[in-house]
Amino acid sequence: MAARGVHLDHEQRRDWLRLIRTENVGPRTFRGLINRFGGAAAALEALPGLARRGGRLIPPRIPTIAEAEAEMAALAKADAQLIALGEAEYPALLREIDDAPPLITVAGRVELLNRPAVAIVGSRNASGAGRTMAARLARGLGEAGWVVVSGLARGIDTVAHEASLATGTIAVIAGGLDRPYPPENAALFARIAEQGAVLTEMPLGWEPRARDFPRRNRLVSGLALGALVIEAAERSGSLITARLAAEQGRDVLAVPGSPLDPRAAGTNGLIRQGAALVTSVSDVLEALTALRDRPITLRVEEEAADQPGTPEPSEDLRGRFLALLGPTPIAVDDLVSMSGSGAAGVQILLLELELAGRLERHAGGRVSLGSGSL
Repeated sequence: MAARGVHLDHEQRRDWLRLIRTENVGPRTFRGLINRFGGAAAALEALPGLARRGGRLIPPRIPTIAEAEAEMAALAKADAQLIALGEAEYPALLREIDDAPPLITVAGRVELLNRPAVAIVGSRNASGAGRTMAARLARGLGEAGWVVVSGLARGIDTVAHEASLATGTIAVIAGGLDRPYPPENAALFARIAEQGAVLTEMPLGWEPRARDFPRRNRLVSGLALGALVIEAAERSGSLITARLAAEQGRDVLAVPGSPLDPRAAGTNGLIRQGAALVTSVSDVLEALTALRDRPITLRVEEEAADQPGTPEPSEDLRGRFLALLGPTPIAVDDLVSMSGSGAAGVQILLLELELAGRLERHAGGRVSLGSGSL
């Protein structure tokens, strides 16, 4: 992958866009392909053969050069930027997470992406007290120099964005830049794009689906040093953000609530599990200021790159490797030791299966076969 501070030229950015928009190519697969083939252009050329060896009969759809050029032109017309992982403008904190998007689309004040940030999330059906608390905390944190990150959702997200608009806010959306959700926040979206920043990893025209919101949530938490939850029912999307924040090594903070209010069940549960209890701006600052002042150490571990001349796995090895996989997630490190093919060989086999649509990736570097592959 690109070292931090490099700048892709037009053709490189176009090739990166084509690769990440290719069917079955996610952030981890993208990284594996770049590491194996040395660049997006070579990866695009090799991709159909990899998918075929993984068991796919029809090659994955790769966007044409014309389609990628059209998306880039449309983004430029909308005053938006495609920022690549490794470029100076790419958020340093976001780069730390193991599934950081290779390309992000940003409209607005790009400089906000590398300022100290805190995520504020919570109930869509927020109480009056919850809204008041969200506004107070977001405004106070903004005045203290922190950028507020949230997901543009109804309720707490909306209040947090509105209260921090003057000081700096970032809205992360689950759809394309031209598909803000929910529709009633279209005016707020436009104001954030002008005064703050809007960020997405999805292409123009993409209508967000239910499964896209957890993907968005990992970016909300990934952009920030900590995630502050204000009202969250059990099994809510805000708790997904809190879990992702913890997995990413971020601080989790929560505002306590009445045990009689189901909207407080999730936040009270987080506090019982060790989240920092927050009742004021000073509580947040006390928890996060030390983190803000630490030097950022990039924790992304690149996939094992192939050495020149690394042979393709044999059909016998493919069969033995496939037998090790099933519906239960297994650590990639365990696959390396069990298969005896080495890290580079395992990465090739995983790429083949993922490009064929047969592999599912899970938290903690684990993988399993998709249900349709059993």
